[in-house]
Amino acid sequence: MPIANLPDLSVNYSLSGPDGAPVLIFSNSLGANLSMWDLQIPKLEKEFRVLRFDTRGEGRTAVTPGPYTIEQLGDDVLRLMDFLNVPRAHFCGLSMGGMIGMWLGLNAPNRLAKLVLSNTAAKIGTADAWNTRIEKVRQGGMKAVSATVCERWFTPGFRTREPAIFARTQQMIESMPPEGYAACCAAVRDFDERSRVAQIRTPTLVIAGTHDAATPVADGRWLSEQIPGARYVELDVSHLSNIEASANFTAALLDFLGA
Repeated sequence: MPIANLPDLSVNYSLSGPDGAPVLIFSNSLGANLSMWDLQIPKLEKEFRVLRFDTRGEGRTAVTPGPYTIEQLGDDVLRLMDFLNVPRAHFCGLSMGGMIGMWLGLNAPNRLAKLVLSNTAAKIGTADAWNTRIEKVRQGGMKAVSATVCERWFTPGFRTREPAIFARTQQMIESMPPEGYAACCAAVRDFDERSRVAQIRTPTLVIAGTHDAATPVADGRWLSEQIPGARYVELDVSHLSNIEASANFTAALLDFLGA
């Protein structure tokens, strides 16, 4: 994978699809790398120039001193776009990536064409819960949380049907640098834009999972009601909707982005 050497950060990224096609940026969940979007690539790269990247502190992107903020991670996206000469793009973020998308919609709307907010919320969890997770990771590494996190990402039925995907996903979580993961946990912990999301004016699609305990459907519905004109799609899945219902997720993206 190529590396974007920004002034204070080296970013691992992947860029595929036809030159000159509209750019579609994917932003990962906490604890994931850019491979989480593999199932979307075959169809989407036929119509879009698809840009995926590892978030600061995760995957193969550099770990810098934390804690991080969603503002910082959103600014990383803008600087990566500048580095690659991408003036404007569609943006699809899941969970933490969706928070980054909200920040971009509020602070850099001129850089966005359309916005997809998947399995996310304007505020996720409590400070106590995040602080407990951060402490577990610092004391026991990623294996201290990987099983619990991965089980919340998929429904029991999917875990039974697709044990290989479940195992690969847990390995992906365990490959995260603990300090980078903890710093990203802090970014999610401190993000709360419930008072401002109604100011987003970029055409928006909100995707939620019926069985998602991390970002429940009530959060997704609320987002879609707050953002003027937003579409809402609910899939019969848990948190990683793009993997558990990959065909339906990709179809919803294509329908929205082509509208």
